Amino acid sequence: MIRSLVAASVAWLLAMPASAQFTGPSVTGNAVSVAELRTALPGRYVTVSGQIVAHQREDFYTFRDASGEIRVEIEPSVWRGRPVGPDTRVRLLAEVDMGLTGRYLWVKTLELIE
Repeated sequence: MIRSLVAASVAWLLAMPASAQFTGPSVTGNAVSVAELRTALPGRYVTVSGQIVAHQREDFYTFRDASGEIRVEIEPSVWRGRPVGPDTRVRLLAEVDMGLTGRYLWVKTLELIE
């Protein structure tokens, strides 16, 4: 009887869905323009709004806002199957990174802007 009660309790606990209840701060980046990124330090989180206008290679794309263009890296999991064209407005949360060709953004989240 005790075994079945313990087994039932364990099964019930394992069947409960996990839910995050984190109440602390989240990573958000200050809204900036592409022009402002020319002097941004690597490791800084930023938010930019504009369009992804071209695919360069692999996971690299060209992002454009009213102030200019920058290379962005967007991994397949970030797209989440959403179609995005050159006319689609997006908001990107990204980390500033440095490569051999200069600064670029490593995109963490992509949000479609209506």
